[in-house]
Order: sequence, then C-alpha cells, then structure tokens
Amino acid sequence: MGRLIRKKPTAKPRKKNAESEPVQPFSEKPREGVKKHFLSVAKTQDGGNKPAGLVQTAVTPLKGGLGKDNFITKSLQFLREVKIELKKVTWPSRKQALGSTGVVIVLVIIISLFLGLVDVSLSSLIRVVIR
Repeated sequence: MGRLIRKKPTAKPRKKNAESEPVQPFSEKPREGVKKHFLSVAKTQDGGNKPAGLVQTAVTPLKGGLGKDNFITKSLQFLREVKIELKKVTWPSRKQALGSTGVVIVLVIIISLFLGLVDVSLSSLIRVVIR
C-alpha cells in the first residue's frame, strides 16, 4: 500500500509594518453608547488648542419602562446562544449511548445488591448485640 500524501497549507505572505497604516486608538466616528472625554488640552505651534488625550466611557441606558421587554430580549438571546453551543457538541452514536447506559444500569444493580447485603448483615448483627 502506498502512503497518503497530505498537502501542506500554503502560508499567506505577511504584511510589512512599514506598509501598514498606524492604528488609531479612537475612531473618528463615535460608536453608539460611547462618550469621549478630553483629559487635557495641549497648545499647538500655531497657537490653537488640541486634545492631548482622549478617554472613552460607555453610556449605560436608563432602565425606565424596559423591564418586561428587557427580560424577553435577554431570554431570547440566551436561547440563541444555547442553540449555538449545542451545535458545537459532539453527540455519541446510538451504539455508544446504549453501551454506556447498559454499563451504568449494571453497576447500579451491583452496588445496590452490595449495599443491601451490608445493610441486612449490619442490622442482624445489631439485633444479636441488643438481645
């Protein structure tokens, strides 16, 4: 028999740092629910002012009148996430499930018989000691 030959994944060429644009810490468009605050102001060469540092803080919406709708939307979101997670599960085959169930049933019967024998023997021993 011959060996199977696997194709090696082709590596994508990496971008050089000089070609890539510098990453801006804050986008020009404000995101929804985010406020920008200026930490300090610095003087520019032409005499104007510019912000020296920016801080973004999240704006939390008020909870007025959204109780029931909020509960429903959170519940629906939870169920969507459960569905997604259940798709990731590797379910056992029917044969594996039946085999595991059989092993569990047999072990439960064996342990219950053992505990029943220990219970009967200890209760008879105590009856003998009491008399």
